[in-house]
Amino acid sequence: MLNKKDILPIIIIIIALILGIQLYPKLPDLVPSHWNSQGQIDSWSSKNFLVFFMPLLALAIYLLMTFMPRIDPLRKNYEKFSKVYFLFKVLLSLFFIALYLFMLAAAFGFKMNIIYFILPVFSLFFIAIGVMLPKIKRNWFIGIRTPWTIHSDAVWNDTHSFSSKIFVISGIISFLGIFFPKYAFAVFMTAILTAAIISIVYSYFSFKNQGGFK
Repeated sequence: MLNKKDILPIIIIIIALILGIQLYPKLPDLVPSHWNSQGQIDSWSSKNFLVFFMPLLALAIYLLMTFMPRIDPLRKNYEKFSKVYFLFKVLLSLFFIALYLFMLAAAFGFKMNIIYFILPVFSLFFIAIGVMLPKIKRNWFIGIRTPWTIHSDAVWNDTHSFSSKIFVISGIISFLGIFFPKYAFAVFMTAILTAAIISIVYSYFSFKNQGGFK
């Protein structure tokens, strides 16, 4: 359910949309919509897509995440990490808004390298997730959801405590990749995928060490 604390993030998204609508007449008909791993623009879209899609997507995701706990079989657990869940929703929304503003600036011809935007933002987001992981309780929608973590609170808590450190380290390594622009994307993908794989594998061994299915 929406509550008072959800009002501010939604207002911020709406303000971003209003800003885009105000700038709409001044935007070129075609605007950058995708960059390759070297930070070069390789795809263009209509300004309608840019102005309306990104903020509406941010709003849709925020609302979806707000109502998802209602259909989660483990919905009662959300009360145990409601502050962290709210923070996660806000950070995700701010990422979309920041990306929206970046794309608007690029559409107006500002020379901007997306590598120096997207990688630091993603890296810091990954570090933030690492900090939040130990506080997330068992659920079906966010966190490290494997058959073994979903099965047991003990495995879930152990995996998230361990993976917290892995995510933070991976985020730091990914951030350092910006000092090597040619390899930044490869460093980022390697760090993130490694963290994900290690977390999945660890959840299995944690499950086995705690007796497996009983």
